[in-house]
Amino acid sequence: MTEKFRKKRKVAIWITCIALGVVAVLMVASKYAGHKFKPLIKEQIKALVLSTTDSLYHIEFSSLKINMLTANASLNDVRVVPDTQVYRRLIERKKAPNNIYYIELQKMRIRNFHLFRFLKTRKLNINELILDQPKVTMVNRQFAYNENKSAQPKESPYNLISAYLKEFRIRTINFNDVSFKYINHNHVLPDADSVGNLNVTLKDYLIDSTSAQDKSRLYLLKDIVLKLKEYTFATPDSLYHVSLDQLDFSASSGKLNINSFNVIPRYDEMKFGTMPGAKNNRYHIRMSNISLDGIDLTAYILKQQLLAREMNVANGFIDVFSNAELSRRTEDRTGRFPQQLLQRAAKQISIDKINLNNVGIGYSVYHEESKQKGTITFENTFGTITNVTNAEKFKNRNPLMVANLTSYVMGRGKLDVNFKFDLKAKDGAFSYSGALHEMDGKALNRITRPLGMLEIRSGAVEKLNFNVVANDREAKGRLWFKYKDLSVSLLKKEDGESRLVKQGWMSFLANAMVLNASNPDETGKFVTADLRLERAPTMSFFSFVWKTLLQGIRHSVGVTVEKEQQIKTQIARFKEIKASREERQRRRERRRAAKERIK
Repeated sequence: MTEKFRKKRKVAIWITCIALGVVAVLMVASKYAGHKFKPLIKEQIKALVLSTTDSLYHIEFSSLKINMLTANASLNDVRVVPDTQVYRRLIERKKAPNNIYYIELQKMRIRNFHLFRFLKTRKLNINELILDQPKVTMVNRQFAYNENKSAQPKESPYNLISAYLKEFRIRTINFNDVSFKYINHNHVLPDADSVGNLNVTLKDYLIDSTSAQDKSRLYLLKDIVLKLKEYTFATPDSLYHVSLDQLDFSASSGKLNINSFNVIPRYDEMKFGTMPGAKNNRYHIRMSNISLDGIDLTAYILKQQLLAREMNVANGFIDVFSNAELSRRTEDRTGRFPQQLLQRAAKQISIDKINLNNVGIGYSVYHEESKQKGTITFENTFGTITNVTNAEKFKNRNPLMVANLTSYVMGRGKLDVNFKFDLKAKDGAFSYSGALHEMDGKALNRITRPLGMLEIRSGAVEKLNFNVVANDREAKGRLWFKYKDLSVSLLKKEDGESRLVKQGWMSFLANAMVLNASNPDETGKFVTADLRLERAPTMSFFSFVWKTLLQGIRHSVGVTVEKEQQIKTQIARFKEIKASREERQRRRERRRAAKERIK
């Protein structure tokens, strides 16, 4: 037994020694081969970059390390830079690309470069190229000759490398934690933007005799994948912080997903409007589950145009706040309707269809008289907006942007509305129509109490229909408002009181003399309202829409010019009677006091 054990141990020692010897020989051979082939590989890398980019780019690096055993290599202090003279010549020949790139990084790792396959078949295959924390600068300058350029090259890069390579392939290129800077050189003064924490994966880069004609490839790649964990920046006016969380994009599917998008004001509602550079409206936006489908990556790369087939926005809210105490500003808001702002966007945008689902919209105003905030909300908004574009070729094809939306006013009444915006109209022409269905009128007290100094005691909305045509100057249309059992209380602000108090006598007069309790009334007479409102230059889009409809609602419930004059006359008479009664009371008190003194 002992003898057998000694023989087995002796065999194991020999096997181990042989294995170690083989490893040692391989290591020496690998080091020798690495040293032998290093100059050749250096030259091949530099020649490859030059040839595949038609001499536009060259690569620089301080050192090259090669491990022949693992077929791995690394380059240190790497710089990929364009040759400006070559770039100018390409411009003259109308062959220059719209974008040129500058890349810097401390280390580039090459995994499994299959050297022996290269030596045997002249096919250079690399499993993975890793660039850690690179600094990438992209400079964009748009050229007319690239307007309709395809993502497939006109001249195959294979022609440039075929003299010494049959195939060049990199399975995966990973840019980890990229610092990306974009410089726009299309204006008199260049402007720049930057983003960090970006991860980019390029999949299956291939140059061979057929890859240039492969329609499934984009710039010789099977896919481009972008991932951005977090991105936050302040707006140029420093009034908002904008943040993105978890952005994912794949070029092969043309789909982009964003977990959340937020526009957060830096100041509270009352302070915001007083800050330098602030407009009167304060916006607070939180959106989650945003996606774009069918993105044209080529258009974005060449011209920074956002072209997409469909956009989905779900589960979020938009809050708008305005301080009426500051609204006396003389700022002209003409030209700021939604479709006009879209036309003024710096970049070309075209989205065939936007789907909204479960989006809340709130509009609040702080009233200078009531010293309170009134709010109207449109909850669980869903629907579609089509033909969202500022591109001439798409506007020529279809000049209308259409929004078909359904929402719930104050979370109660169902509102169906249709907007049509003329994208080519110089005067901001648009139209809107819709219907508000059954709703308890008391739900509107959140906005009527602070802003109208009016409380709805009772009233049931049965149906409200409207149809309006408008532009920068005026709105015209008609409104039909069917309701019943309307009763209100007029309110006023008392000095020293934080709450609004009821005006009993004036409320009685309003209900008795002004308001139509129902429409149609007991006789079946139905009041319709013709709408016509001249827009003040300082009036915002939402205010313009709301005040046009409010004009029709006031007319339908009986608040006409004639009745308003009638109630004013009655109130003036009431005040005279009250003043006369108080004067008689004071005279009686003076006579009573005089009699007391005589006694």
